[in-house]
This record gives sequence, structure tokens and C-alpha cells, in this order.
Amino acid sequence: MVCHANTARSVMAHVLLERMLAGRGVDGAIRVRSGGIANYARDGMLASLDARLALREEGIHLAEEDFASTDLKRHRHLLAEADLILTMTALQKQMLGAFAEAHDRSVFTLREFAGEAGDIDDPATQGEDVFRACRDEIKRCLEKSVGRLLMILSG
Repeated sequence: MVCHANTARSVMAHVLLERMLAGRGVDGAIRVRSGGIANYARDGMLASLDARLALREEGIHLAEEDFASTDLKRHRHLLAEADLILTMTALQKQMLGAFAEAHDRSVFTLREFAGEAGDIDDPATQGEDVFRACRDEIKRCLEKSVGRLLMILSG
């Protein structure tokens, strides 16, 4: 899961997908990772408080010490190891083109992978309601595409 800073959208997508996979009995069989691709992405940033509050409403309690962001510019091996890369926006998908490690990987925006067009916009600084709507959009797209994801990853 890729977004700009790995503090909100990709965090929510990461933990929501892990929960969906666990609910389907494939917990641990598929490794979910997330990272940020923007020039301001840094290792070790905390997940956004608004993202953690939005997740808590879904029954996911992500404490500060439970997650730290990953800067994909510094950890390119994660791209090389990925079987599938899902971004939140077309721009992020395009930005991955600068990374040789992503060239032979399957890369989609999350909405594209769900059979739709458009981006999942950054909710940063826009308040709890926007974070909830973003969480719900990510969850909807994941629910719509988790079957496809399992088919692709099972070979």
C-alpha cells in the first residue's frame, strides 16, 4: 500500500486489509506492507491521530507504538519484494515509475484494482469527517477487490 507519507491512507488500507485477510483465514499467509513515496516521507513517523481515530471506530485500536511509517525511497527492497503494489492516486502510481524495483511489479491504484476510476484523496488537515469518508472509501474498495487479490496472489 503506497501513499505520500505513509501516515494516513496507506496506514488505514494496510490495517483494514490485514483484518479482512484474517477474517478470510489467510492471516499471515499474505504479508501486507505500506510505505510513503513523497519527498517528505520519512521513516518512523507516527500514524495520524485522525487515521487512528477513524480506525478505532472500526474496532481497530492502533496505538502510537503499533505503527511507524516507512520511506520507500530508503527501502526500495520492499518494492522489489512486492507481488502487488496498490497506490492511493494515479500520481503515486506514476511516481513509482522512477523506481527500477517497481518496473516488473503489478501496480494499480486501489480504485483501479477495484474496477473503478479516480483517486483516494489525502484527508490530511481536513478533520474527522473527511478521515471517516476516506476510511470508508478505502474499506469499500478493499472489500470489492479482496477476492481478486486472493486469486492473483494464490497463483
